[in-house]
Amino acid sequence: MNFILRIIKKSFLWTYARNTWQWDVLCVLILAFIFLSPKSWFANGERRAPPGHQSEAVSTVILSPEVIDSEIDKGQLEQKVRALTGRANIQIIEVRRKQDETGKTLRYEVDIR
Repeated sequence: MNFILRIIKKSFLWTYARNTWQWDVLCVLILAFIFLSPKSWFANGERRAPPGHQSEAVSTVILSPEVIDSEIDKGQLEQKVRALTGRANIQIIEVRRKQDETGKTLRYEVDIR
């Protein structure tokens, strides 16, 4: 009984040297586990989104205040951004005005799709 307990203890704590047959058996068991275990054991369960249904990426264009006459007129703003970027299919998502401490407009950040 003491002999079996000692083997279990040595196996659990792994006190064998690297050049012993026990070490070789452990390496074979590890490799067998790696190559023979099913992939489903390691699946995280998250579903991937279908590749064709993702929305287009949103880009930000930075414009100086001299370029924009009125940030409220989205039609005019879209025309200016189309002319500057060379893209005909632009949709404006959001316009943010960046100001300094005195309230002077420094730039406009325009999110486009």
